[in-house]
Amino acid sequence: MDRRKLYLYLLLNVFVSACVTGAVLFWYDRNYRASLAPVQQVVASSGNGLSAQPFETLSPDTEIPVEIVSVVGAGTLGAEVVLVRYLGEGELELANWQIKDEDGNTFTFPKLTLYTGGAVQVHTSSGTDTIVDLFIGRREPIWESGEVSKLFDPQNNLRAIYRVP
Repeated sequence: MDRRKLYLYLLLNVFVSACVTGAVLFWYDRNYRASLAPVQQVVASSGNGLSAQPFETLSPDTEIPVEIVSVVGAGTLGAEVVLVRYLGEGELELANWQIKDEDGNTFTFPKLTLYTGGAVQVHTSSGTDTIVDLFIGRREPIWESGEVSKLFDPQNNLRAIYRVP
């Protein structure tokens, strides 16, 4: 094989690699990062896990555009993540909201504000809370395929339901 053909194959390989990498990054940006793009604010809560400020009383009839987008990695502790997103205008204070499963496992949100289009990931495992990731701190997975995940406001009104695939 002469050098000219070798250079042609190398250039073709670089071009194909760049196209595949670009396609993967484009897909990732459109499908994953877009749901986390708006910045959220996490503020430390008081030591007892309750909000330091009183929360607004919400009527069960009030429409709140919040959803459980997905429960990923069911059955695998390091991969289990619940994605909660706020689709309304302005901001939504999630302090004392809860995610519950059918087995009685409950996660109560700390003082956390979601802004329009904002989302937060709730991991089953242990870790350090950030503005986009919260951690339940379990040593075993809690989600199972077919199980229903529910999101409740501080007055225990059901606000969102998601069936784990």
